[in-house]
Amino acid sequence: MKFILILFAFFLCFVSNAQDTIIDSGKPDSLKFWKVKSIYTLNGSQASFVNWNAGGRNNISALGLISTNLTFLKNHWKWANDITLALGGIQYTGKNVSKKLIKTDDKIEFSSNGGYEFKEHWYYSILGNFRSQFLDGFNLPNDSVRTSKFMAPGYVNIALGVEYAPNPRFSAFLSPVSAKITFVRDALLANAGAFGVAPATYNTDGTLASEGKQVRSEYGAYFRLIYSAALMENIEFKSKLELFSNYQNKPQNIDVNAETLFTFKINKWFSSSLQWNLIYDDDIKIIDRNGDTGPRTQFKSILGLGVSYTVQNFKDPK
Repeated sequence: MKFILILFAFFLCFVSNAQDTIIDSGKPDSLKFWKVKSIYTLNGSQASFVNWNAGGRNNISALGLISTNLTFLKNHWKWANDITLALGGIQYTGKNVSKKLIKTDDKIEFSSNGGYEFKEHWYYSILGNFRSQFLDGFNLPNDSVRTSKFMAPGYVNIALGVEYAPNPRFSAFLSPVSAKITFVRDALLANAGAFGVAPATYNTDGTLASEGKQVRSEYGAYFRLIYSAALMENIEFKSKLELFSNYQNKPQNIDVNAETLFTFKINKWFSSSLQWNLIYDDDIKIIDRNGDTGPRTQFKSILGLGVSYTVQNFKDPK
């Protein structure tokens, strides 16, 4: 909760004179080969109830997002870097309520893609990607059972392939040679075999024979599709689809990571957003409401309204 409050205070100061800004370095050639764009958003809500017959629980919530893109373009070389940091939560206030922060979003993602254009719009590329989270996750409503934490899981993808990028709003990357490395840097989760790592083994008397593995490596094919469009003057659409097939184990069970984001610009101060995320990973076993354990399709939907601030050194393509 302290992190959310600090983030909230930072944004209040940062957006006190906020408006979308195109920066000028003062030296025409200093950013000649770089395109830089950063988006800062903060959404929040607060609810309180006094003698409210319909019922309700006092709460305060906040969701912060930082998204930065840095792209280097020179001759036939391209190097694109994307950083996304998101953290949000809801805190119930008042008497006889849990003081533990309930997360509504938690994301760390860094992607880097370097390529050489061998034919117009076609690139030989090498891509690297890292994903994890900031805070511990729990099996709510039981907030004593931890299900995840920073680097448990953590994912690293490395892929070598070909990218087709005819314009700044579309790219398709295909790699027949890629690696997916899963980290579970927590002994309890690793011993349980969480996120597909090899679990601990036990003797017949129940004593621990060997610890669970904290790293798992997979090798296979990787595909990534990115598309964005300005649907209307103040409506922006962005989407990303990632697919991975493990050559060594059930290649037909494809890992899916899909994101869709609609951004609605109200004015220079405020914006709203609608975000959908879908994940399917055959190695992640989830307990459903009936107590059955197995791979499940994970889905997240977030609707936000708040302040937004953009800094960039170029004009967006139409």
